[in-house]
Amino acid sequence: MTYNVLFLCTGNSARSIIAEAILNKVGAGRFHAYSAGSFPKGQVNPHALDMLARLGYDTGQLRSKSWDEFAEPDAPPLDFVITVCDNAAGEVCPVWPGHPATAHWGMPDPAAVEGTPSEIALAFADTYRMLDNRIEAFASLKMEGLGHLALQYHVAEIAKKQ
Repeated sequence: MTYNVLFLCTGNSARSIIAEAILNKVGAGRFHAYSAGSFPKGQVNPHALDMLARLGYDTGQLRSKSWDEFAEPDAPPLDFVITVCDNAAGEVCPVWPGHPATAHWGMPDPAAVEGTPSEIALAFADTYRMLDNRIEAFASLKMEGLGHLALQYHVAEIAKKQ
């Protein structure tokens, strides 16, 4: 079975994009990851794209888009919806068909960091590390046989991983 996972963040330019790329690589064949935002920036942060490309990720399909795309009747059915920024956790999300398991994995926004190129690169590297740790734990979950509440609990607990 392939699970569809939507990562949400307000701007859909860095954290949710990075999460989408990681899960599509780590969970290939078992997961299909997407990302979206409530108020998408319209473009992916160039620091996120550069970092992902340097780490060997295919960035050609990554784009900043609205979560409205995933509330449409022809959208892929979602099994999980995970917010990765603090703003999105407090927003009223659309009602997702099928009632996917949800979790909040909030973390600082690397795109908001101002400073030297090294400081900015470090912020993106920290975000990547946190997301990679959480996504590795998520991808290793034995989901078969777990009920909706158990899945929701385990996915939410992953937020404690740094």
